[in-house]
Parts: sequence; structure tokens; C-alpha cells
Amino acid sequence: TTLPAHATMLTGLLPPEHGIRGNVGYALEADRVPYLPSILSAAGYATGAAVASFVMRRETGFAAGFELYEDAIDYRSGEGSAGLQRGGAETLAAILPWLREVEGPFFLFLHLYDTHSPYDPPEPYASRYESPYDAEVAAVDEVIGALVDELNELGYYDDAVVLLTSDHGEGLGDHAETEHGIFLYREAIQVPLLLKLPAAERGGESVAAPAQLADVHPTLLELAGVASRSEAPAAGLSLLALGGDSADRRIYAETFFPRFYFGWSELVSVIEGRYHFIDSPEPELYDLVADPGETDNRLADDPEVTRRLRQLTRGYEHKLVEPADTDIETWSRMASLGYVGHGQTRIEAELPAPATQSHLLEAIRVGLLHATRGESAAAVGQLARVVAENPYVLVAWEQLGRSYERLGHFEDARQSYLRALELSGAAPHLQFAAARTSLRVGELDEAAELASGGLAWDEVSARTLLGEIALARGDLETAERESRAAVALRSPNSAAMFTVAQVELRRGEFEAALETTNENERQVGRPVPQLDLLRANILASAGRFAEAEVALRRELEHFPDNLSAYPRLAMFLARQGRPEEAVTTIRALVETHPTPAGFSTAARALEMLGDPQSAAALRDEARRRFPETAGAAGS
Repeated sequence: TTLPAHATMLTGLLPPEHGIRGNVGYALEADRVPYLPSILSAAGYATGAAVASFVMRRETGFAAGFELYEDAIDYRSGEGSAGLQRGGAETLAAILPWLREVEGPFFLFLHLYDTHSPYDPPEPYASRYESPYDAEVAAVDEVIGALVDELNELGYYDDAVVLLTSDHGEGLGDHAETEHGIFLYREAIQVPLLLKLPAAERGGESVAAPAQLADVHPTLLELAGVASRSEAPAAGLSLLALGGDSADRRIYAETFFPRFYFGWSELVSVIEGRYHFIDSPEPELYDLVADPGETDNRLADDPEVTRRLRQLTRGYEHKLVEPADTDIETWSRMASLGYVGHGQTRIEAELPAPATQSHLLEAIRVGLLHATRGESAAAVGQLARVVAENPYVLVAWEQLGRSYERLGHFEDARQSYLRALELSGAAPHLQFAAARTSLRVGELDEAAELASGGLAWDEVSARTLLGEIALARGDLETAERESRAAVALRSPNSAAMFTVAQVELRRGEFEAALETTNENERQVGRPVPQLDLLRANILASAGRFAEAEVALRRELEHFPDNLSAYPRLAMFLARQGRPEEAVTTIRALVETHPTPAGFSTAARALEMLGDPQSAAALRDEARRRFPETAGAAGS
């Protein structure tokens, strides 16, 4: 995956030495490894970088040694992984001013991310290629060409060393993997590597000896005439030195991605000559010459080769330093890239080999896609099947919890989060998720214990939740104290201020509650979901019914997808002696949200209005419209 592979490129070390084993919860300790940018900077090189993905943000430690590390990616929520990356042309544009002004020898690192899911190529490539992935590759090729043109225009290209490679490949359906990270087959680990030397020396030459990403580091240092600062032997070799005697060198690969996110075994592999051995609870051996597609497992046919390569794989350090906890903001952004699990899955059972679980990958992929799109009922339908067959898939349990929570099935969400929490070894972000749903179902002691457990990790979120839990207990003093402490730690904090306003409402301090509500919106700078519902409660409690109705309608105007606002307005209208308008409001809910959740909310509202017959009719219609999701979405 991206972070470990780039660490290997830029240090010449394998993951067991540089310590980066995944994209989440790891940071490069650049001062303890032979980090290429730091070495070149100390040798008098100007150093500049531009990266295209949040995965490579400066907080991961990769900015060390760079005088410019351009990672200003505009985070866009609600767009999945597309909201955490930028296109290649934009990334190149970010570094060009530095390149045009740099003086003396320089090291430029340009990181491009376009050829990752979702494949959304620009024109004219989208129309030119049948495969969106191929179109993305062509678009990236144009960006690289633009860089080459710029180097030519500046007069640098002839003398420059240019190295082009990739951190990983993409499955594209081979071996049931659409993306990367789960398996170690050739489609994921064999990538291009092109090297241009000054004055086009050795131009057009191909080297048959195998190379690895760890070779990037010693190659560039040799060409720069700079010695490595590492006393330990690097895993890489200079590409300039590869020859016939390198033909049988051993190439190492690993992935802990299956363990982190699926509860499956990690994989380690070694390529030596024509053979590729993948070590797992179900080992595999492939003859890459006779079987380049790796479809014929020769484990039983070549026992001597198997024995030798198994010994080699077990000579590498497999001890895993677990990922560190990350803050909620980082976790939520990484979740939109698909990294929704956290940490090592803790289970006593032997972890299954990923190859034996490949039949679940499509259901997981589809379920996660539904979850990312907010299609919660469909996500539940897929992911519930996954955990029924394999109860150790952490990523499925976590997304089940989120999907159930969106559907309003809080007990199901609580159970899912608690299971994910158990598997993750008490990942803090799952503590908060479980605490939130425990609060919703009235398990207040459990909610408080879970929230308190997150104090050391995220005091703001913990105290915000503890305030809400105290409010649910009727402990207004504690609710106000915890919520104001959360606001003091971070402002704006809309949730904590919401609780303060509720405390003031319960005390009958209507003007203070209104002022807190208004200040909440002023601090956030825009309308806040649920805030007008609270404002309406305060105004109605103060006898200001006309203003309360305005607030309820304003909530629906700004947040028409807030299903709970329709029943609130309907009940208000009914209490004001306007039953026809109340029914019209419920009808508008079904018309604007003809979904399982919309029908379910409308049916409950009709029951509260004293019309169980209409509620039953709505539920019957929902069953006819959504037979495949009735069980998941509630009927």
C-alpha cells in the first residue's frame, strides 16, 4: 500500500526496518532512517515535493528534509475518496513555481494518485478509452509529459536523472481483487520502473535482472554522488549495478491490509528467479515463467522449492508494531478512502488465508460502496451476509454499525460497534461510536464508560459525549460542566453548545437557551442540522408559537433530508388544531423521500397522530415497493 511502499522507496529499507506497515496509524521517523530527501538536503540539494493524496500528508513524517512539501489538498466531505485527492495536473501546477525558481542541484518528488479508485478520467481520455483505468493512465502520462516539457524548457532535462515508478499495481478483477492491498499477486506488486540518465546514457536499454522499490534510494544517491548515512545494510541495490549475477536476487513483499481490515491473515512473499512463494495459512507457489498469471499453485509439485522459499520468508521480521491511534478528523478522512477499520484485528481463532475468503470480496466491495453512498439499507443487506459467514471482518462490522445508525436501528448499530470494538482491540474511534449508540438506546452506564475511555485520546469528543449522557440522566449540573469544558477545549463545538442550550431549556431559562442557540449558529457560520428543532422547542416552551413554527419550517428548508423534522412539524401543527396541515406534512415526507426510511418515519408519525390505519397502509405500500430491503430498513 501507498505509505509503506513510499517509505521503502525513499529509505532503501524494507517495512520491517523502516516500521511503516500500513496507511493508517504509522508515521515515518525520518531522523532514525536514511531518508533520501534529508540526505540530499544535507548535501546541498534543494528539495521540493508535491503529493496528490491525503495518505501522503505531512503528518506522516514524509515532509522531513523537504524545503517545500506541497500537500494542500482541499478536503471535500461527502465525495468518498475523490474528496481526499487531487488530479495530477493540479499537483504538478503546485510545484512548478518552486521548480522555476530553484537554483543549483535539486531533488523533485512528484506524487500522482489519479490511477486509484474511483476512476474518473478527464476528457479527451474518458471518451478515447473503453477502460476508465486505462484512461486514467493516459491522463497521468500527459502530466508526466508536461513535466518533461517543463524540464526541457528550463534547460534541465538533458542533465537530469528522472526515475518513474509506482507504489503498487491494481487488481482490476484478477484473483477477485478490484483494487490492491489484499493479495500479493503480480498484478499488485509488479510495477513499471523507468530510469533516464544524464545525456540519455544507456538509453533504450532494458535490464532483465529483477528490481525492487528499495533500489530507488541507493540508485539516486549513487547518481547524485552522495553517500548514504546509514550504517545498516540497505535492502536495495543501485540499479546501475544490476547484471547477470543479480538474476536470482530475492524480492520481498508483504501486506498487513487483510489483517487490519478483514480479520484475515497477513501475507508475506518472496520471488527468487522464476518462483514466487506466498506464505499464509494456505501457502502458494507459482512458476512465473510457465504461469505468469499465477493460476496454478505448484506447492505440492515442487516441495524442495517450497521448503527453501518458506524458510526465506520466515527469515524476515514479521513482528508487528500496532498502528497508533489517530484523531477523529484523520480517521474520518481515511475512512472516506476506504480505510475504515483500525488496528490489528484481535481474535483468538487462526486467521484465514485471504485466498480462501476471496468469494466474500464482492459482497464486501458492494456493501462498502453502498455505505459510502449513504445507501444504508442496501449496505446492511450485503454486509450482514458477510459477517454471518465470517464474523471476524472488522470493516464489515464497523460499516454495519454506521449503516444501522443512519437507519435509526440503534440497538443493531450498538451491537455492531461493540463487536467491531472487540475485534479492533478497543480502537478509540469505535469507543465513541459505541458510546453514541449506547446513549441512544438508554444504556447510559455503558455509554459513560465507553466515552470516558476516550478521554486520553480525544478529550473534546469524550467530554461532549459525557455531557449528552449526563443530560439523558437528568444530571443538568454535570451536563453543563462537561459541555462547557468541551467548548473551552475547542470552539466552535456545535454538539456541546447544543447540550448547554438543552440544559438551559430544562431549567426554564428560555432567553439564555435562545442566546446559546443563536451563538452556536453564529460560531459555525451556517445553519446547523437539528438546531432549528431545538430553537422551536425553546420558542414553543416560551409560548412563542408563531416563531416556533417558523423555526420548524426553516429546519426543513435548510435540511430537507432530516426525516425527523417532518413528524416534529406535523405534531406541532396537530397541537395547534391544524390536523389537515399535519397530514399534508407527512404526505410531503413520503413524496420527497420515497425510501424505506421515509415510509417508516411517516408511518410512525401517523401512529403518533392517532391514525394507525393510514400507518398500516403506508407500511404495506413500503413492503410492495421495497421487498428486498424491508427487513433491513424496517417495515
